[in-house]
Amino acid sequence: MCFIVLFLVHIHQCVVNDVSNFFFLRFLSSQIIFYEDRNFQGRSYECDTDCPDMHPHFSRCNSIKVESGCWVLYEKPNFTGYQYVLTRGEYPDYQRWMGYNDTIRSCRTFSYTSEGPYRICIYERPNFQGQMMEFSDDCESVQEHFRSREIYSCNVTDGYWTLYEHPNYRGRQYFMRPGEYRKFSDWGATCAATGSFRRITEF
Repeated sequence: MCFIVLFLVHIHQCVVNDVSNFFFLRFLSSQIIFYEDRNFQGRSYECDTDCPDMHPHFSRCNSIKVESGCWVLYEKPNFTGYQYVLTRGEYPDYQRWMGYNDTIRSCRTFSYTSEGPYRICIYERPNFQGQMMEFSDDCESVQEHFRSREIYSCNVTDGYWTLYEHPNYRGRQYFMRPGEYRKFSDWGATCAATGSFRRITEF
């Protein structure tokens, strides 16, 4: 009798652990749904991993639902062209993610489970030379804080960030994960002009 009770307790613990692991993995996973038409209409495609070429799945993208994770969408295949950084939420038309058109040709997802620190260092010259400033919070105007709109190199030591072409988080976007960026082309920019940047805190 004692053996049966212990066996049932063991089975119960295994079931609880399996359910917990399922929800934990589901929490960590990323999921996004692309729609060809506005307001989540038309043909749709659901994705949960990186995709270097999305053309086989849809011809245009006019609305998106991000169920979980942080996603970086690209205008061209193989993670090139305009970048759009999207976190959890609904985007009924491409203007909501500051898109320039309805073309999305590749995507990447990133998960960040830590609530740990955010830190980014920006430099006025390539290769981490010249004036440097360190930030651990959002910056809505680089000109106001850095006394220059040009960032030539950058070192991201903690957290994920988005750089924007214009102040107040507008214009072209550049996704920045931890790493060293010795020149502005390393993060996909065509010039050093940067108007603002902020932390990515929703995953």
